[in-house]
Amino acid sequence: MKSNRFWVSVMLLLGVSVGVVFLGPPMIEGIAYAMQKGKISALREQLAEMSKTDKLSPLFIAVSEAVKPSVVVVRVKQKVRMSSPSSRFGFPPGFEEEFHRRFGDKIPPRQFRGPLPKGAPLPKGVVPLPHRAPQPQKDRWFYRQGLGSGVIVDAENGYVLTNFHVVSGADKVEVILADGRSYTTEWIRGDKKTDLAVLKIIADGLIDAPLGDSDTVEVGQWVLAIGAPFGLPQTVTAGIISAKGRTTRQPGMYQNYLQTDASINRGNSGGPLVNTKGEVIGINTMILSRTGLNDGVGMSIPSNMARNVMEQLIDKGKVVRGFLGVGIQNIFDEGLTKNLKLPTSKGALVSSVLPDSAAAKAGLKLDDFIVSVDGKPISNLNELRNRIAGIVPGKTVSLGIYRNGEKKSIKVVLGTLSDTAQVASGKVVKGEAPGRKFGLFVQTLTAETAEQAGYPEDVKGVLIVDVDADSDAFENGVREKMVVTHVDGKPVTTAEAFYKAISSEQAKSGIRFRLMNPVGGVWIVFVTPK
Repeated sequence: MKSNRFWVSVMLLLGVSVGVVFLGPPMIEGIAYAMQKGKISALREQLAEMSKTDKLSPLFIAVSEAVKPSVVVVRVKQKVRMSSPSSRFGFPPGFEEEFHRRFGDKIPPRQFRGPLPKGAPLPKGVVPLPHRAPQPQKDRWFYRQGLGSGVIVDAENGYVLTNFHVVSGADKVEVILADGRSYTTEWIRGDKKTDLAVLKIIADGLIDAPLGDSDTVEVGQWVLAIGAPFGLPQTVTAGIISAKGRTTRQPGMYQNYLQTDASINRGNSGGPLVNTKGEVIGINTMILSRTGLNDGVGMSIPSNMARNVMEQLIDKGKVVRGFLGVGIQNIFDEGLTKNLKLPTSKGALVSSVLPDSAAAKAGLKLDDFIVSVDGKPISNLNELRNRIAGIVPGKTVSLGIYRNGEKKSIKVVLGTLSDTAQVASGKVVKGEAPGRKFGLFVQTLTAETAEQAGYPEDVKGVLIVDVDADSDAFENGVREKMVVTHVDGKPVTTAEAFYKAISSEQAKSGIRFRLMNPVGGVWIVFVTPK
């Protein structure tokens, strides 16, 4: 009897062992799966409860639904003439020679049609073919297309705000609404100095977005950017206001940008930056980036500046700005602040006074330190320029200044800023700069400026200090702080030589630049004038 029980126990133990060996892993996996599934189910129940207190997502959804019907795509076409090429391959003059110089025999031999001068050797890397007389070539035309964004700000009159650089030089501008309808603009009015433009369309059933008060914007508040990055319409991105009062120091421009980390890319230009009330507080205009793509530093024109420019463009067809007539600079040196007996460095120091200007007539002097306009404090020269430019010419303003350590108030009747005389940063610039037609502004590269820009002392050339955003140079990747070493293959070592080279008769159809950057990169670009 006991023997039977013993063998039964052995058989049971053996059966359990076999079951564990063959069925254990699936059983263990099943148990683990059941535990994980139970954990995820519990987490989903927890998330469902937490989402009931989520106020941000419904807020963003509501803002998007309220503003998106007002956001448009701006499609532009520009008729461009393609000049007769120097070769049957359609390359610009000098391209093939430069290509061979750089790459030599790394490219396969190409055919060459003569005739050549008697006794002249064949160009490197080519093989001869029987001569065929060249056929006369006519100028060819094609349409260059571009894309940007815009926002309807007046549904009754069909006014759309966008960037000047989006529509500049266009022969045809088309506005595409959120519902897919498309309209050709009745007229376009722009202001290059603020990079703003107003388009008028005639359409029914438009929905506009209100312009908010950008002066009340605070750093850290939530904002949404809406537009058509890379041609993708009705794209919404979220971020915060990162800073206020930004400027990229472009000569002749009026800038007081709102900085945001809401994602902005090519195609977003001209689209709105909106607050959580659904109000437009800015017009997105540019990004600062090493790659040309979003790096989290976007710039937007404040709505109050946009409103002032828009109203003048609609009423007068142009923007008229107040003019003080002084050269001004910021103070960063504590020693200079003490030397001038100033209680603060926030303001703008008068470094020159234009004869017969509003400032001269009012008695402003060198070394006066302007700290307020009509009782409102100003922090720097850029803020003063923007404030004065936004005031109607002929109006009397009160300037708060410090002179010899004493605070004074001076009344000034503002003049009118002309397009041919501008005063900024202590120097008078008359007329159009020589580099304007190519959108490039340079200075001679000295040992000091080379060190500041990160170049070796032995580098010779001119340092690019500004590039117009609407220029072909900008489109080809030319940026400030690059160095131009050669123009059409000839070295340039001074700003005077550079401007003389790009003002030549040959440069009218385009010019070739050899560029360097601080990390040693060297390349050649071909740039056409405006």
